[in-house]
Amino acid sequence: MRAAIRLFIFIFLVGVAFTSQAQEIEWLSFEEAVAKSKKEPRKLLIDIYTDWCGWCKKMDKEAYANDVIAEYINKNYYPVKFNAEQKADIEFDGHTFKFVNQGRRGVHELAAALTNNKLSYPTTVFMDEDFRIIQPIPGYMDAKALEPIITYIGDDKYKQKVAWQEYQKNFKSSL
Repeated sequence: MRAAIRLFIFIFLVGVAFTSQAQEIEWLSFEEAVAKSKKEPRKLLIDIYTDWCGWCKKMDKEAYANDVIAEYINKNYYPVKFNAEQKADIEFDGHTFKFVNQGRRGVHELAAALTNNKLSYPTTVFMDEDFRIIQPIPGYMDAKALEPIITYIGDDKYKQKVAWQEYQKNFKSSL
């Protein structure tokens, strides 16, 4: 009987240990990320989404919920969840970005600016430490597709003139 109780306690503690190690992305608002980056410079990863976007929800579950992806993003970026249909104004870089009604929905001017007016959901936008857009990447990505992109940009390979095709060919996944 004691052996069974010990075994149960051991299994329970192992389960708790694995559960507590799960990583979650520490999403920030755009304003919070900018403020943090001004104090401690870091790139921004901006997930532009809408509430009605099914592919956005799928990317949240299949890419951003991955422990390896979440850990890397939290360590190397200030991650931003940005609803392209949010109504609140955003002050950034001497400009006030507003929500603009269009048809049944509308779009926030900052979402349009970050995607070079090529709105698509989801879109992942990367900004450098000086708040310059590195690259907007439209469309759904699973963890396997997202991992080499976040490391290529996060590890500054794009600055070192490492060709994307070469990087991708030699990339060793941690997934």
